[in-house]
Amino acid sequence: MPQASVNGIQLDYQVYGEGEAIVFCHGAGGNLLSWWQQIPYFSESYRCVTFSHRGFGHSYDKPDGPGMKSFVEDLVALLDHLGIESVHLVAQSMGGRTALGFAVEHTARTRSLVLADTTGGMGEPDVEQALADWRAKQTSTRELGFRALATGFGIREPALANLYLQISRTNPPRPNLAGVMSGGPTGSDLSNLRVPTLFIVGEEDDLTPPHVIEAASRHIPGSEVLRVPGCGHSVYFENPNVFNFEVSRFIAQAGAPGV
Repeated sequence: MPQASVNGIQLDYQVYGEGEAIVFCHGAGGNLLSWWQQIPYFSESYRCVTFSHRGFGHSYDKPDGPGMKSFVEDLVALLDHLGIESVHLVAQSMGGRTALGFAVEHTARTRSLVLADTTGGMGEPDVEQALADWRAKQTSTRELGFRALATGFGIREPALANLYLQISRTNPPRPNLAGVMSGGPTGSDLSNLRVPTLFIVGEEDDLTPPHVIEAASRHIPGSEVLRVPGCGHSVYFENPNVFNFEVSRFIAQAGAPGV
C-alpha cells in the first residue's frame, strides 16, 4: 500500500480512477477502508483518493505527535505529494474537521464540500451548545461503533454491521480526540466561505442529529441539507445507493460551467 512522507510520518493512501479529484476523509470509527462502497462508483468518473488520518489505519502518529491538530496540514501535504491542485472533499464525522478546515484555509483549492453526519467541528456557540445539550441527554450504553449505525441496521444487515465494527478495530488505539468536533472555523471564516456545500445527515443519527446539522448549515451561506430516512450516523455505509447518487449529483452540479 502506498505511503506518503507527510509532516514527519508515513501517511497511508490509495488512488483510483482518473478525472477531477475527490478526496474522502473518514470518521473516527474508520480509516481508508471505510469507503469501499464509494470507490467503485466514483472512480468510474473521478480520481478518488482515500487516506487514513494520522493515528488511524497504518498512518501511525509520532509519540506525543500533533494528532488532529495536523489533519489539515497532512491533507495539504498529501495533495502536494500527488500533484493535485484542487479537489472535491467528501467527509464523514471526524473527517469533517479536516475538510472544513481545509476549505476555509484553502478555498481556492476546494471545488465542493460534502459534510456527512458532521458539523465540521465549527466553533459557532449555538452549534456547540446544541451538540453538548444533545449528548448530555443521551443515556445509551451501546458501544460507540453500534451507536454510529441506525438502531435497526444490525438486524437488517448483520454482516455489514459486523464489517463496520471490524474496520474500526483495524485501527491502533484511538488517539485523544477531545475537542475534535468543536473549536473549529467560526464567524467570518464561515460566512465568507464561497464553496458549494452539502450537509448529509441520517434521520436516526444518534451522535450528530439532524437539528444540530441544520444549525450548522445556517452558518455557511447557500449550503444544502439532505436528511436520509432510516439511517444513523453513517449514511455512506448504511445506504450507499442514496449517498453515492446524491453526492455524485451535487459534485456534478458544483462543477458545472458558471457555478
